[in-house]
Amino acid sequence: MVTQVTPYWAGRIAEAELGEALPRRWAHSQGVAARAEEIGRLLHKDANLLTAAATLHDVGYAPRLAITGFHPLDGARFLRDEHRADARLTRLVANHSFALLEAEERGLREELATEFPLLDDPLLVDALVYCDMTTTPDGGRTTARERVAEIVGRYGPDGVVGRFIQRAAPEIFSSVEKVEAALVAQPR
Repeated sequence: MVTQVTPYWAGRIAEAELGEALPRRWAHSQGVAARAEEIGRLLHKDANLLTAAATLHDVGYAPRLAITGFHPLDGARFLRDEHRADARLTRLVANHSFALLEAEERGLREELATEFPLLDDPLLVDALVYCDMTTTPDGGRTTARERVAEIVGRYGPDGVVGRFIQRAAPEIFSSVEKVEAALVAQPR
């Protein structure tokens, strides 16, 4: 039986996995979830799915879940295998913020793409990118450009994450711009 995805359910799982072990990562996840709640009106029936994915997008960093060392894949597998989570949720977590490009850097592209194909829902995918890439590591607000610069600074330009985020930056900025335009066009 597939677990019903709710923000409350997602919050309990993320806090259990990240709260004590990785409090800064948990703060970031809470900030990303707050952004998702703010923009949920864009997604109508998928607002709760966005918030749940935002809350859980980094759960794969939890030490006990870090099997491959690639958090999107580890988190999606955990949600699928231990929680029987909805396939749309696991696919969002697996592919958040252009993870397929990082998977390529790590030699895991085929594995990720086969197990968790990218959703064919551009607004939902872009919305999760927006939430993640406009939230600091401590859960505060930032711009996508500042966030990308922070990630490059933290991981270095030549490491796997640094190379990936630099490759992904144009796509990240495009996603954020699309969501910002949709928010302006959407009446409150």
